[in-house]
Amino acid sequence: MIPLLGEEEAQAAADAVRSGWVAQGPRVAQFEREFSARVGADHGVAVSSCTTALHLALVVLEIGPGDEVIVPSLSFIATANAVRYVGATPIFADVDLATGNLTVDTVDAVRTPRTRAVIAVHQGGVPFDVAALRKAADGWNVALVEDAACAAGSTAYGQPVGAGATIAAWSFHPRKVITTGEGGMLTTDNADWARRLRRLREHGMNVSAADRHASAQPVLEAYLETAYNYRMTDIQAAVGLVQLGRLAGLVTQRRARAERYRALLADLRGIVPVRDPAYGQSNVQSFWVLLGPEYGTSRDEVLAELAAQGVSARRGIMAAHLEPAYADLPSAPLPVTEQLTRDSLILPLHHALTDADQDHIVAVLRRLAGR
Repeated sequence: MIPLLGEEEAQAAADAVRSGWVAQGPRVAQFEREFSARVGADHGVAVSSCTTALHLALVVLEIGPGDEVIVPSLSFIATANAVRYVGATPIFADVDLATGNLTVDTVDAVRTPRTRAVIAVHQGGVPFDVAALRKAADGWNVALVEDAACAAGSTAYGQPVGAGATIAAWSFHPRKVITTGEGGMLTTDNADWARRLRRLREHGMNVSAADRHASAQPVLEAYLETAYNYRMTDIQAAVGLVQLGRLAGLVTQRRARAERYRALLADLRGIVPVRDPAYGQSNVQSFWVLLGPEYGTSRDEVLAELAAQGVSARRGIMAAHLEPAYADLPSAPLPVTEQLTRDSLILPLHHALTDADQDHIVAVLRRLAGR
């Protein structure tokens, strides 16, 4: 992933520096308004990363020790880590082979009376079935947190991912479609949660630093609860505002590149490219392919040969339950998760990718077929 950062972003960051307001301030507030409107939510709360967003989501849901939170193992490890931050227990569920996402059935298979929440990931930008999982979560009386780290610009049922979510967490890491360098966002339609989230990101203060400085009279702040320093800076938000303006064009370009990959790979046995589900469209944050036994060459051998030919591909999405950090946590069998993390790889897809680049990558994959 190569982020598209140009002169406009550099100028926006420089303007923020010259303004004298570089910490959380007016540009953060503007970015919150514009991003939440873009994804169809009433409120946005900018934070330092998607990991801190997930943590705060669980805090406002009052998840804690003794509670279980169902998560996909097939996700960046931060999804599970956030559960441990609040003292709860992550419970790993398997995923759908085609989308890499949790489903109603895979969640229900590991649900217990201690289940208080589900964190469902829109994996690699592929939306999960929001209608089905939201309905099921309501019926189970458990909270649904949407880990939309990769999903800015994706859609489900004709609406942006994030529209109608109880609470969603977003990432602006450089590997995402739009970036602020580091940074994240929470979106929700719950005004009370949004007010508390703003306190929680800023040490529990009842009035923000920006509001204190804007007041004509001295303001004596109070600290209402033990909280955190999870703020975004105005420099980051300035870059984010420019990036947000690029989002639609970047998604269109990425989807076109993905379609070209699929066309080039269509007759190659044993390679299954990721595709849109029937109910939505991906922003193609990650374009992965699954290698079947018919392909004849292992995923790791393919990665090694691509690297030898100057192609920077990556392994498929990690499985947290296989990592040392979670060796102490028993889990149900996760056969699909283990197949995807073992046999899939992510091909390069970014704004600078050319037809010649794609042709070269596919040529390497063709040479390796049947080995």
